[in-house]
Amino acid sequence: MVIVLKAVLGIIASLFGFFYIKDVVANRKTFSDKPFTGLSFTGFITNFFDTLGIGSFAQQAAIFKIFKFVDDRLIPGTMNVGNTIPTVAQAFIFMTAVDVDPLTLVSVSTAAPIGAVVGAGMVAKMSRKKIQLGMGFGLMVVALIIFAGLLKLMPLGGEAIGLTGWKLMLIIALSFVFGALQTIGIGFYAPCMAMVYALGMHPLTAFPIMMTATAMLMAAGGFRFIKENAYDRKTSIALTIAGVVGVFLAAYVVKSLPLNVLKWVVCAVVLYTSISMFRSATLKEQ
Repeated sequence: MVIVLKAVLGIIASLFGFFYIKDVVANRKTFSDKPFTGLSFTGFITNFFDTLGIGSFAQQAAIFKIFKFVDDRLIPGTMNVGNTIPTVAQAFIFMTAVDVDPLTLVSVSTAAPIGAVVGAGMVAKMSRKKIQLGMGFGLMVVALIIFAGLLKLMPLGGEAIGLTGWKLMLIIALSFVFGALQTIGIGFYAPCMAMVYALGMHPLTAFPIMMTATAMLMAAGGFRFIKENAYDRKTSIALTIAGVVGVFLAAYVVKSLPLNVLKWVVCAVVLYTSISMFRSATLKEQ
């Protein structure tokens, strides 16, 4: 099953890469005058942390706005297009390097993209503020539980590389929901890490699961942004090239992290995302 998943992801990534590079080359004369060095450093550092599970979109959006690298209208498309190839690289690296049950990997990686397609309409009818508050509270509880486990206040976590029975059904259902939520800007990484950890799986198994699902989501969205000319080409290509370098460096670091250190990373990521949700929920619509 994993071989088939890799083949499907490879075909999707190849088609995306062909249209992406073709569009960039055809429109290279329209490149902005923004410094390629700054854009590349942004791609490198944010994809480095993305590979650690922290996510890249929030950091990139902040950098783009602060330094005026990208027009606000083009930020979503630029990030989706520019980060697709690095995310695909993450998926292949961790599918190969991390031992995870094929059924669990394929099920979750398929449920999330389906959720993005099928569930987007349902999610769109919900209040964004209510979703953010709900996610914020839920992730805060998970972070506190993980923290309690790290302090030996309660047993937590496990060494399982896959799920069966009701746990497998639950993670598939939640992946569908989180895939739908990603269409309105709520990232898949932190919820996925929380699910995997709370259900007793090894923390490392979250990486191939969340990265494979996200790669498929981003490739699909990237095609649309390219077609609609809704992205900054110079910035995107800088994110792609430097991002791939950051991914490979971070993947080596993650493979070498002791389990206890990785647990602290998971706790920090979930807590950070929870706080971000609360902050976003309190901001007035622009």
